[in-house]
Amino acid sequence: MPLPDTMFCAQQIHIPPELPDILKQFTKAAIRTQPADVLQWSAGYFTALSRGDPLPIKDRLEMPVATQKTDTGLTPGLLKILHKQCSHKQVVDLADLEQKWKNLCLPIEKFRAVLELDPCKKQIEWIKFLALGCSTLGGSLNTAMKHLCEILTEDPDGGPARIPFETYAYVYRYLAGLDPDISAGETEYYLTNLKESIESRKNGMIGLSDFFFPKRTV
Repeated sequence: MPLPDTMFCAQQIHIPPELPDILKQFTKAAIRTQPADVLQWSAGYFTALSRGDPLPIKDRLEMPVATQKTDTGLTPGLLKILHKQCSHKQVVDLADLEQKWKNLCLPIEKFRAVLELDPCKKQIEWIKFLALGCSTLGGSLNTAMKHLCEILTEDPDGGPARIPFETYAYVYRYLAGLDPDISAGETEYYLTNLKESIESRKNGMIGLSDFFFPKRTV
């Protein structure tokens, strides 16, 4: 025997008081982030929300990067999300990083292509993965370092994008070491000159205005 239709009135429906704000914030985050797959991204969003982890949300709406070497789908904004989610650990598990990559609706084959630049098995130092990601966004090492500064800086958007020189030098040596066309001597020559140009500062920070192209040694 079929059950009779149940009639509800407003007084019978309980709406959790926090639900409207949760849905409002979720909608704003989705609009700002523009995920390619809303369902996949939503799963990552609510998983992070339930765990109290950093949410996969862009700081602002951005246009795709048109100068990428390959079509990774990656943007500075998406890399910044990953940095917020992973930077609390010096070394990250590739399985966890891969899931966060998927939650941002990025192609998994592109994730593997980034790792092929410096193959590893189960873990990778986070700053190195971030550096590899930055290297896929632009056409030069200098451009990759600019992206890195903009992601790591605590300066407001549009500011000098300063980061500690030690961090800059560590990443520059790492990326330069992966390029067979750049010798160790050239790398150290560049970093020595760069350090001399900013050593008068007490904070030891380097910003975008300090960039200059490395000179070839003779």
